[in-house]
Amino acid sequence: MIALSDYLIFSAILFGLGVAGIFINRKNVIILLMCIELILLSVSTNFIAFSYYLDDMMGQIFVFFILTVAASESAIGLAILVVMFRRKKSIDVEEMDLLKG
Repeated sequence: MIALSDYLIFSAILFGLGVAGIFINRKNVIILLMCIELILLSVSTNFIAFSYYLDDMMGQIFVFFILTVAASESAIGLAILVVMFRRKKSIDVEEMDLLKG
């Protein structure tokens, strides 16, 4: 049987990869979106693991809200990315000053 600590270690590795990807790569927007998804996945893994081991369904229900936010973030982020690529012909983060007010 897999222990709770195994899930927490796995989640910590996913979270670390996501944070490291954000700090290491600041050029490509697609990589940044994938790193944010990794961070949300690690949080979801923690909620599911604690929910299972505590026999409480609230963590598993809360994961559905996290998945909804992640899906909408991906859809809106990719839509903005497509519009920016059509205008600038690049997806470099430093060149995306078009949205400044």
